Amino acid sequence: MSEKRDYYEILGVEKRVSDDELKKAFRRLAMKYHPDRNPDDASAQEKFKEAKEAYEVLSDTSKRQAYDQYGHRAFEGGMGGGGGAGFSDLGDMLGDMFGDIFGGSRRGGGGARRGADLRFLMDLDLDEAVNGVEKEIRVPRLVGCHHCNNTGSSDGKVENCKTCGGQGRVRIQNGIFSMQQACPTCGGAGKTIKNPCRHCSGQGRVREEKKLSVKIPAGVDTGDRIRLTGEGEAGPGGASNGDLYVEVQLKPHSIFKRDGDDLYCEIPVRISTAALGGELKVPTLGGSAILKIPAGTQTNKVFKLRGKGVRSVRSDATGDLLCCVVVETPVNLSSRQKELLEEFNATFETEEGSHTSPQAKGWFESVKTFFEKLAS
Repeated sequence: MSEKRDYYEILGVEKRVSDDELKKAFRRLAMKYHPDRNPDDASAQEKFKEAKEAYEVLSDTSKRQAYDQYGHRAFEGGMGGGGGAGFSDLGDMLGDMFGDIFGGSRRGGGGARRGADLRFLMDLDLDEAVNGVEKEIRVPRLVGCHHCNNTGSSDGKVENCKTCGGQGRVRIQNGIFSMQQACPTCGGAGKTIKNPCRHCSGQGRVREEKKLSVKIPAGVDTGDRIRLTGEGEAGPGGASNGDLYVEVQLKPHSIFKRDGDDLYCEIPVRISTAALGGELKVPTLGGSAILKIPAGTQTNKVFKLRGKGVRSVRSDATGDLLCCVVVETPVNLSSRQKELLEEFNATFETEEGSHTSPQAKGWFESVKTFFEKLAS
């Protein structure tokens, strides 16, 4: 018996390859050697099987670690354990890859395609996303017709499809290339109905709205998805259901903006507090916190409150709260306030006052130099 080839060599990748590059490498080989593209080529089918075995191991973190340490011995005689952990993901990927080319996934009985996956967009308030929540949703979807037991036939009588002869697939010739696809007449089932069910018009499925309870884990963010297995549409001819993906979208918050696990907010500060320093009470997800403002704080200065952000849904890490200072110019001044500000403003004309606005002084000097260069 010949020695097995190195899995990395089979896929044509380096040992330090990333998961994305590993997947791309397998896709290229799978597209080239898939049995449906090479129905009479035993060599191509063997190469496809070899690539599939290599990807099943290397795409699984624990299996890959075992293989890197022990090689093929890791999976001999029970060594390494955990067989088949990544198989369903691989099956999903192959279904997605060849679905359009060969007429859809062939999961389910009789060669029929599984039901379609559905997507539901769920809007959440920030506190719901941070703390987790359970919500009820209503999802319109295709379900199996109970009048005909999902067969589409009023009397249960079916016959072999005349187009594909009951095979469910037909061969398409395009020049020198030949490929198979699902039969357009029976949709891959291999059977056709003699007397269609009047309730579903022979489709075997009817549209219905279902109420579901969805548990949203704490820490989710916009774009995160919760998968509800089997809650998608029913497959035709009794094939398995698709899945429902609930995708999270956060509503705008009146105070906070979220960036990953960090929160950001703008804090208006009086000009007197910014100049003299002081303390401010600022809101956090857990209540309030005291923010110390140093004397001479400028607009856009950012202060970080560690651990006051969002706890990650994927780890125990917690983000920070970033408070951006916005020095507020006073409005609607009283006569006395205007008088005091005019007296205060006059102090800047003195030598002592010229040192209190370093940014303004530097800016005016730059402007003066700019005009001198223009004049020369």
